[in-house]
Amino acid sequence: MRVLNSLILSTGLALCLAQGAWAETLRTITVTGEGIVETAPDQATISLGVTTNADTAVAALAANSAAMTTMMDQLKAAGVAAADLQTANLSLSPNWSGYSSSSTPSIAGYVASNMLNVRVRDLDALGTILDAAVSDGANTMNGITFGLAEPNPVMNEARSRAVADATSRATVLAMAAGATLGPIVTITEGGTFPGPAPMFRAEASAVPVASGELAMTASVTVTFEIVE
Repeated sequence: MRVLNSLILSTGLALCLAQGAWAETLRTITVTGEGIVETAPDQATISLGVTTNADTAVAALAANSAAMTTMMDQLKAAGVAAADLQTANLSLSPNWSGYSSSSTPSIAGYVASNMLNVRVRDLDALGTILDAAVSDGANTMNGITFGLAEPNPVMNEARSRAVADATSRATVLAMAAGATLGPIVTITEGGTFPGPAPMFRAEASAVPVASGELAMTASVTVTFEIVE
C-alpha cells in the first residue's frame, strides 16, 4: 500500500512539473477585435401619450380614457396590430397651486397621463401613423426608437467581422515581433449592441421621419499562441 501511494505521488508530481513546463514555454498574444455591420431598420417603437386636465380626478381620468381610446382606435385603423400596443405608464396626480405665494398650496385640479408604446412594423407608414395619432388624441411624444425584428443574423455577421479583425491585428503584431501567429487559445465576447449611424435613407409621407441606419457592433478578445 505504501509503495502504491508513493507511485501515485510521483506520477502526480511529474504531471504537475510537465504542465508547469508547458505553461512556461507557451507564448501568447491577446488582442481585441471589433466588427460593425450597418443595416437599415425594419421597425420602430414610438412612445405616445395623452395628458388631460380637469377639476376632479374622475373627470381628468375619464377625459384621458376617452382620448386614449380614440387614439388607439386610429392606430389600429392605420394598420397597427393590437399586439403592438402596450401601456407604458398610467398616472393621476393633483395639480398644486400657491407655491409662489405665502398662502398654503392647494389643489387646483387633476392631471391624468397615459403613455403607450407603439411598435410600427411598416416604416413606410410611420409618418402617417404619427399624424393620425396626434390628430386624434395624442399630445405627448417621448421619442422614436428604431430596431430590427430579427437582429441575430446581423449580430452574427458583426461577430464574424470582430474575429477577423482580431486575427488581422494579431497577425500584424506577431510579424512585427518576428514571430508567427499560432492557433487560438481563448475567445471572449465583449459587448454587442445596436447604435444609430448618422446616415439617412428615407422620409415618411406625412410627418417627416428619417429612419437612417443601425450600426450593429460586436467586440471579441482573442488570445493566440505565437511560435518562432
